[in-house]
Amino acid sequence: MTAAEFALLLAAGVGAGLVGSVAGLASLISYPALLLTGVPPVTANMTNTVSMSLLAVGSVSASRPELRGQRRRLLRHVPAGVLGGVAGAALLVLTPSEAFEKIVPALIGLASGAMLLARPPAELAVEGAREQARHPHRDRWWLPLGTFAVAIYGGYFGAAAGVLMLAMYLLTTGEGMPRGNALRNVVLGAANGVAALGFVVFGSVAWAAALPLALGLFAGGLLGPGIVRRAPQTLLRRLVALAGLALAVHLAVQAWT
Repeated sequence: MTAAEFALLLAAGVGAGLVGSVAGLASLISYPALLLTGVPPVTANMTNTVSMSLLAVGSVSASRPELRGQRRRLLRHVPAGVLGGVAGAALLVLTPSEAFEKIVPALIGLASGAMLLARPPAELAVEGAREQARHPHRDRWWLPLGTFAVAIYGGYFGAAAGVLMLAMYLLTTGEGMPRGNALRNVVLGAANGVAALGFVVFGSVAWAAALPLALGLFAGGLLGPGIVRRAPQTLLRRLVALAGLALAVHLAVQAWT
């Protein structure tokens, strides 16, 4: 790896860590950076998941105050997230490289579209609180199944998995943004962690690329909350989503021509 590629991945990691504070946007920056340095698509995805799992450690440790009183939820959703992460990782390991190269533009396009159309978390939290007022102290029975489904996608690719899971929790648990986000951090962190472990053992990880990316993610994760708090989050989400749509078109042209 050249010094320029190391610097690119370090900067991409910082940027991904920063926008990751908006919920689930980090992979739309870190994954393309890995492709730019010449890492093949499947290896890039596995390397990205391994690097992201390190970022999750910090977010989970910072979420402990908001997790108080959510032990029963964690006991239901963490196993579902782990099983989903295992299933998603297995699917990726079994997917031929040529097929994944053609699938990934659609995944990036869907993730970017979800990001572009997503309602602000604050609105979702208000709607979830109204629903909880009608059905107090009752989470929906199907919620662990929803967690499992999102975790499969998270283990397979992951971009926007955080947004999907956060929206689901805010709408169904009646919790506010901090507690819903803390629950998402733990469940998705567990799903990504077990997927990353599977990639280390059975997959292909570009460790030379993972190191600068992980360092950048760590730095971006530390700086992100303070910066994003002051940034126009809706505008930031839309800009990254539009960039993701442009990337999806570019990768689709490369894969299918």
